[in-house]
Amino acid sequence: MPLALVSDIHGNDTALAAVVSELERIGVEQVVCLGDAVQRGDEPRQVLDRLAALGWPVILGNADDFLLEVPADSPETFTEAQLARRDWTLSQLEPHHLEQIRSFVPTLDVELDGGLTLRAFHGSPHSYDDVLLPETPDAQAEQHWGGSGVDLLAGGHTHLQWTRTIDGALYVNPGSVGFAYDRFDDDPQPVNVAEFAIVTGGSVEFRRIAWQSAS
Repeated sequence: MPLALVSDIHGNDTALAAVVSELERIGVEQVVCLGDAVQRGDEPRQVLDRLAALGWPVILGNADDFLLEVPADSPETFTEAQLARRDWTLSQLEPHHLEQIRSFVPTLDVELDGGLTLRAFHGSPHSYDDVLLPETPDAQAEQHWGGSGVDLLAGGHTHLQWTRTIDGALYVNPGSVGFAYDRFDDDPQPVNVAEFAIVTGGSVEFRRIAWQSAS
């Protein structure tokens, strides 16, 4: 049975709806969300309501935890605009939405066909803030992502579709559903495509689907 990986929806229910429709069309029912589901976009309530209805397991991302509490030890320096956006997002949510976010898990192991195991997380199995990029040196990658004992590693966080082998495990980043762009840098330019990945056994297929903004 194939497994879909989605990540970094960032409050964009329009893009999420496009992915859900495509997964229904191709017949993929098992899905894991790798975090950062809510904060940033204009449809945080709608995203949470849709995820609740779908029943997908959701990993806790840094942007999700940011809604619950502004961290004092984050590697990121928060701007006034980000804090104002957090306040706006919270104003759109009901108490049960915050309880839903609190139910997100830091990691999740999923059994795949063929006796393979996939470990899902946001940044790394150790921290949702950890950043892995194609140019990350092997030694650094193995320090944070190696020694897992699983067959596949699935993380998001960087909004970049890519894969590599780390200490015998296949690492997969499905990209971003709600805030996709072509390269991780200081000035990302978003594109109206939703990214996700399909895992079948030990193989991975990356997909992108266009979505239309309501504005």
